[in-house]
Amino acid sequence: MTYTRILALTALTMAAFAGNSLLCRAALGHAHIDAASFTSIRLISGALVLWLIVQIRQGNRTVKGSWRSAVALFIYAAGFSYAYLSLSASTGALLLFGAVQATMIGYGIWSGERLRAIQLTGLLLSFAGLIGLLLPGVTAPPLIGSLLMLGAGVAWGVYSLRGRGAGDPITVTAGNFLRSLPIAIVLSAVMFKGIGMDAAGIGYAVASGALASGLGYAIWYTVLPVLNATRAASVQLSVPVIAALGGVLLLGEHLSLRLVLASIAILGGIALVILEKRSMNAAQQISTGQQ
Repeated sequence: MTYTRILALTALTMAAFAGNSLLCRAALGHAHIDAASFTSIRLISGALVLWLIVQIRQGNRTVKGSWRSAVALFIYAAGFSYAYLSLSASTGALLLFGAVQATMIGYGIWSGERLRAIQLTGLLLSFAGLIGLLLPGVTAPPLIGSLLMLGAGVAWGVYSLRGRGAGDPITVTAGNFLRSLPIAIVLSAVMFKGIGMDAAGIGYAVASGALASGLGYAIWYTVLPVLNATRAASVQLSVPVIAALGGVLLLGEHLSLRLVLASIAILGGIALVILEKRSMNAAQQISTGQQ
């Protein structure tokens, strides 16, 4: 795979990931659809596209996955949808990304990974940025929506951790999407009285599931093997930025100074952790090679 193709596919994937936030916010804020229906339609269309990709690539191969991962996937998708009833695309993407990275970094620490001073500084900086974003004030995001998105981020972090070494990523992801459908249908049944949607809302949900999620994940897993772990983690720092720009240009959202400063602190802190981890791994490899 050429460098130009890798760059193009990576950029397309990051745009797709940010697109999930923009599509969800557009559906819930500018069209007519309830959060439960958006979640169900997104998961159904994503499952269909991923299943078709598996069949095209591998014939009649059975999809994999697990029920625990499917539950984590559903919690992420539902929390994501309900959070965007009140959050802007930029704030939601920042909270989601921060929670995902914090969950995965926290798991590494719990597993015995030691942090250097600069990594600890990065974690504290990110934590301070999150607190600064959520402190009460005129420009503070709604607390319930923020907590829902943080919960969605933790669920996606758990889902990502469970997916490590689980086999072919697209096959596993397709299986998890399919397993999440009964849970999503139960949610829609429970929220039946609040169900309502129009063509635009349905279209945004289908685009989120089929394009931004299904095709987005398929492209990401295609390019991921040629990226090292640190580069893959670092490039995802662009997702909240793309979502913020998209929110301003496409949805007419306003970027507050609080959000800009919080973004610098949260994303900058995570970058310190990721980049320092890369340098540590490189040093260990050099040391091992000299022994």
